[in-house]
Amino acid sequence: MTQLVWFRNDLRVADNAALTAACKQQQQPVQACFIVTPAQWQEHDWSPARVRFVLDHANALSKELAKLGISLSFMTSATFADSIEKLEEFCRRESIRHVHFNEEYGVNERRRDKAVKHALDDIGVAVNKYRDQTVAPVGTILTQQGEPYSVFTPFSRRWRSWIDEAQPGLFPIPEPVDEAVEPPHYDGLPNSFDNPPPRLVETGEDAAHRQLEQFLDDHAGDYKNLRDLPSVDGTSLLSPYLANGVLSGKQCLIAVRQHQGMGGNQEGLATWANEIAWRDFYINILYHYPRVSMHRAFKPETEALQWNTPGEKFEAWKGGSTGIPIVDAAMRQLNQTGWMHNRLRMITAMFLTKNLFIDWRLGEAYFMSKLVDGFLASNNGGWQWSASTGTDAAPYFRVFNPATQSERFDPDGDFIRQYVPEIAKLDNKRIHQPWLGGVIPGGYPRPIVDLKESRKEAISRFQALKN
Repeated sequence: MTQLVWFRNDLRVADNAALTAACKQQQQPVQACFIVTPAQWQEHDWSPARVRFVLDHANALSKELAKLGISLSFMTSATFADSIEKLEEFCRRESIRHVHFNEEYGVNERRRDKAVKHALDDIGVAVNKYRDQTVAPVGTILTQQGEPYSVFTPFSRRWRSWIDEAQPGLFPIPEPVDEAVEPPHYDGLPNSFDNPPPRLVETGEDAAHRQLEQFLDDHAGDYKNLRDLPSVDGTSLLSPYLANGVLSGKQCLIAVRQHQGMGGNQEGLATWANEIAWRDFYINILYHYPRVSMHRAFKPETEALQWNTPGEKFEAWKGGSTGIPIVDAAMRQLNQTGWMHNRLRMITAMFLTKNLFIDWRLGEAYFMSKLVDGFLASNNGGWQWSASTGTDAAPYFRVFNPATQSERFDPDGDFIRQYVPEIAKLDNKRIHQPWLGGVIPGGYPRPIVDLKESRKEAISRFQALKN
């Protein structure tokens, strides 16, 4: 009876629950598959950078599986709906009797998996699902009343307690199930995903682990102090690997806890571990509140907000020509590299939703269309947090001033100068607000909105909604 592992958002051989389970079936052949769904990826606003990253790593995965005697079959199907028939045909042709996969939690993915189970049940193929996208299996971290958490801080306390109690471990790379085989390869990029930016990180599971260890050895101790400074190498750059399952959150958590046990700057290491908790939190929100993956607000009452018409100001935001240097530098970084520093994601999102008062859904989709690490749970969670439509416990009147944020986190203007060369010669004080004190150089635009007045207007609109 042949076992089939269906890879999706879990492009790794280590710490993979589905692969481990399939390979445990003694003396039973194991196959694997990956389904390329270009139209579905377009519908989900996937970027060319992410599509190339995923296909690069699917090919790298194919090589690792081949060493274990497992052939990874590539299939192409426009959408999730079409992929169900493809998977059924494959199971019939290859005499598959058991299909193993790790769950995904977007509403379209859950509907697909439900339909797959019905289709495969009908032809006598057993479906085995596993929850391995989070450290604590989704649905495990609940209040004393058995309800999901909707605020991060109490979630994170219970999450840490669960880890201390459960002591989760890792699944090792399985032993080979057969002689090594020739690895299949997927060539090229699907239409509509051409011209991705240069690769941000190296390809492969080994590269991901090297990046993790290098970060923990060299930078994690200073993470609390450096993580908000976009001009320095203070972040892990692991987000592309995590977003696409080349690394698991559990692997990252266990690695950082090992480094905590060896000493070093505990505050920096703990701060980074907290980011893993945030990732688990947003995945749980996606699971417990499906509406957030259906273009709806976490806080239903905020659906009544009347957002401004996007128009030219939205185009200026996308293109990095708002006249607010830190916002423009961040958006140009996104457009040129397929990645944006996390502090800048908050600044640009809050500028769009609070100062321009443009619907967060437009920003969410634009980020996904550019990011190599576009991950629905985190991207949606971050955007709704910034727009005050999400899980944030702070009041709606928290509005970042981008000029103040710029002075605080890019004090010498180094990051701005890298991406906004038009104003590179301004001094360290004026570079944050070039509209003050003279002619703006190099054709750089004046601000498209007044920061103080737009902040007042946003608070007024939220207040009216509350009243």
